Amino acid sequence: MATRTDAPTRREQILKEAARLFAERGFHGVGVDEIGAAVGISGPGLYRHFAGKDAMLAELLVGISESLLTGAKRRLSEAEAAGVAPEAVLDSLIEGHIDFALDDRPLITLHDRELDRLRDADRKLVRQLQRQYVELWVGAVRRLYPDLTEPAARSAVHSVFGLLNSTPHLTRPGSLPDRAGTAELLHRMARGAFAAAAES
Repeated sequence: MATRTDAPTRREQILKEAARLFAERGFHGVGVDEIGAAVGISGPGLYRHFAGKDAMLAELLVGISESLLTGAKRRLSEAEAAGVAPEAVLDSLIEGHIDFALDDRPLITLHDRELDRLRDADRKLVRQLQRQYVELWVGAVRRLYPDLTEPAARSAVHSVFGLLNSTPHLTRPGSLPDRAGTAELLHRMARGAFAAAAES
């Protein structure tokens, strides 16, 4: 989720623990009582914040899609206002997604495993938000690499998302450098992937 400097609300604490538990054990492998215990309240107490597990899952998956899109729009707006070069614009988008990929790994796992459990309306909303997010990237990539066709740029964007979103699989102790080193590595690989797509 978005980085915060103030203390998380109880609702945010519940969502964070729900995401962690759902990612570890699967949606059906976690009970409301376990989520409540993780944040120090009774299971029934959760119903003051959410109607149930389905509502938590929907808020997690819709919420992260909204957060990514909002963050990308903000970065693009700031870049446009500052008049920065297309390379710096793409770098900013990559940095924003890397922050998500490193800080919200349970949500990546949750999306991969549990998206189909959402109600149709929520699942369609997630897909709509994701398509908008992809198109922002496609525009940024093509401004840097104008000879890259739109379909090729879109394929490259999805490929880079696959690369950046691989972080949940890289959790073995010692398998990665520290956070800064990992972020730098992912950024270099993402830029390399876009450059390779432009050369093909």
